[in-house]
Amino acid sequence: MKQKSDFRRLHEQEGCFLIPNPWDAGTARILASLGYSALATTSAGMAFALGQRDGRVSQKATLAHCRDLVAATPLPVSADLEKGFGDSPESCAQTIQAAAATGLAGGSIEDHTGKKSDPIYSFDLAVAHIGAACAARDALKTDFVLTARCENFLWGRPDLSDTIRRLQAFEAAGADVLYAPGLHDLETIKTVCRNVTKPVNVVMGMPGAVFDLTQLAEAGVKRVSVGSALARLALGAFVTGAREMIEDGSFHFGDRALGFAELETYFAP
Repeated sequence: MKQKSDFRRLHEQEGCFLIPNPWDAGTARILASLGYSALATTSAGMAFALGQRDGRVSQKATLAHCRDLVAATPLPVSADLEKGFGDSPESCAQTIQAAAATGLAGGSIEDHTGKKSDPIYSFDLAVAHIGAACAARDALKTDFVLTARCENFLWGRPDLSDTIRRLQAFEAAGADVLYAPGLHDLETIKTVCRNVTKPVNVVMGMPGAVFDLTQLAEAGVKRVSVGSALARLALGAFVTGAREMIEDGSFHFGDRALGFAELETYFAP
């Protein structure tokens, strides 16, 4: 029997925990220094750092990024593995095997096709993807926490009944954590949590309603991530400073920059 990982134990503890999303080794080390217990990658934050749009980064580059984040800190890391880098259940299984080999503690597979004209996989195919990913997870020698994502609310399909139906099917297929990004009110979040038995991840930092950790825990949420929000926050400050220089010829942004001495405390000598 596999030894249970520290990452899985976080999901079994009482209450709700935070899993923030760094986009490179430096931001991972900062978050670890601040006392977080686990980290998650952000496909969008990674893509932006590489000068690409979200969803355009190859599997090879994504796995290299995962290895960098795993090596950056002692914390467990869960990866955004998008749709499994292919449209078949077999591609999802192969992705889980390759992801685990990087040292990741977990990862997510979503039902978004990557196509704006037809953004969500059919119910049966989405469930088959998660089933294949779970079978690959079960064949691993090390523990791996698999998150199954239903993307309806992010892609113009705010159908709560279908979202719950998919999450329940993902749970039955063996997923360890369930995740429907884009839920914008507490009652909807509570409804999702009431209708499944596995831990639920909720994302904060998106435009719209913002709830604190206590409210989310009371709603039944186990894990809270922030997706690309921290990356967008940092890039927003960068763009603001760059615009100030070229448009105003001034450099007041420097007053808001984090001090060099403090920054150095987060990084190894």
